[in-house]
Amino acid sequence: MHMKSLVLALSTLLALPALAQQQLTVVNFGGANANAQKKAYYEPFEKATGTKVMAVEYNGEQAKIKAMVETKKVTWDVVEVESPDAARGCDEGLFEKMDYARLGGKEAFLPAAVTECGVGVFVWSTVMAWNADKLKEGPRTWADFWDVKKIPGKRGMRKGARYNLEFALMADGVKPADVYKVLATKDGAERAFKKLSELKPHIQWWEAGAQPPQFLVAGDVAVSTVFNGRIDAANREGKNLKIGWTGGIYDLDYWVIPKGAPNKEASMKFIAFASTADAQAEYAKHIAYGPTNNKALAKLDAAVLANLPTSPANAQQALQLDLKFWADQGEDLEKRFAAWSTR
Repeated sequence: MHMKSLVLALSTLLALPALAQQQLTVVNFGGANANAQKKAYYEPFEKATGTKVMAVEYNGEQAKIKAMVETKKVTWDVVEVESPDAARGCDEGLFEKMDYARLGGKEAFLPAAVTECGVGVFVWSTVMAWNADKLKEGPRTWADFWDVKKIPGKRGMRKGARYNLEFALMADGVKPADVYKVLATKDGAERAFKKLSELKPHIQWWEAGAQPPQFLVAGDVAVSTVFNGRIDAANREGKNLKIGWTGGIYDLDYWVIPKGAPNKEASMKFIAFASTADAQAEYAKHIAYGPTNNKALAKLDAAVLANLPTSPANAQQALQLDLKFWADQGEDLEKRFAAWSTR
């Protein structure tokens, strides 16, 4: 009897790994982006590997990751982070190094997607937009956006220095390629604020990404700056909003693995899966954010490409957000903007 019990116990023990399904916690920003990730990444990955993906939403709180890493109680496996956090977290040793050999090599991606501790998930852009039901001809340039005689009405703009100072310089005739060179000088910053002051009486500020489409639909503003994915989401609900891509400022979100994550091997497998051209093309069909894998665009039709920041036509006159510039000068410029906006 004793022997039988022992055999039974041993066989149960040996069978356990087969029964225990591996689980991976992937953290994102929620909303339409989370839904697109679920369809393009989580569900197909579960099907292909048998690993269960647990999606968790957060609002970009790097402090949570820091606390987990420092106390060695990491419960998150893969986290989507914004570019400033990807850079800062890597410097602070919060993330594992990215193994590009597992991802098909660095050359498989857009140069901006390749960083030491994170790989680009998608490209998003801050652009100008208008309601085509209310405005026949939208602005073609930032100079048009500033021209309230040509296009009467309020202007929606994000409350902050970032993006607006770059847009102001482009409205004042600075080429996209020269914007940060000019803005880095005292005279350049002065010039940007002066140009912004011209438009100030006509500005309606926004602080949440959901607001610009609402303002445009309600007719509160004639044109607005906006995150391109928000326009796509509104149009999927039957709205008729149009984007002007000239002089848009693009940025990326990145996948990172917190230092000491419980399932590092499975985390790399997930990131490798989500970084393939096929998976990224599928993601772009569900939300208008640009793939970072160089081969993904070729898998998309013209209708999808027309809405992506990374399609050749839309990327032509675009500008990449300069992280180093904003890391060095952001604090001073934001303080100056705060004082300027209350005057």
